[in-house]
Amino acid sequence: MNKPVRVILLDEADSEYKKLNEVVGQQIKEGKDNTDEMQLLRSIKQKIDFVKANPFYGDNIAKGLIPKEYAVKYNAKNLWRVELTNYWRMLYTIKGDQVEVICFVLDIIDHQEYDKKFGYKKK
Repeated sequence: MNKPVRVILLDEADSEYKKLNEVVGQQIKEGKDNTDEMQLLRSIKQKIDFVKANPFYGDNIAKGLIPKEYAVKYNAKNLWRVELTNYWRMLYTIKGDQVEVICFVLDIIDHQEYDKKFGYKKK
């Protein structure tokens, strides 16, 4: 039996998504077409659909590399990364029980913020 999969955006990811929706809505009113923000919003929606179809769609991040912020704030025992357009990243954790699987999106961040969170330094 396949369990239903829900995707829930939390905190920063939810506010980033809502802000992006507002920006795109305004751009549509202004008659703009295919802006970076529109591409990013489409990319997020597409990847959320992929995660709903397969919670393990993203790249699994090694447990030792999970930023403490996620482990403490969200009790994340696993972390998955999905690459979005224009080098943005969506990070999520998977939780489940016998009834359903829930993927909590913890962050939607650009490449620079991603590097900072994971302690990568530019050479």
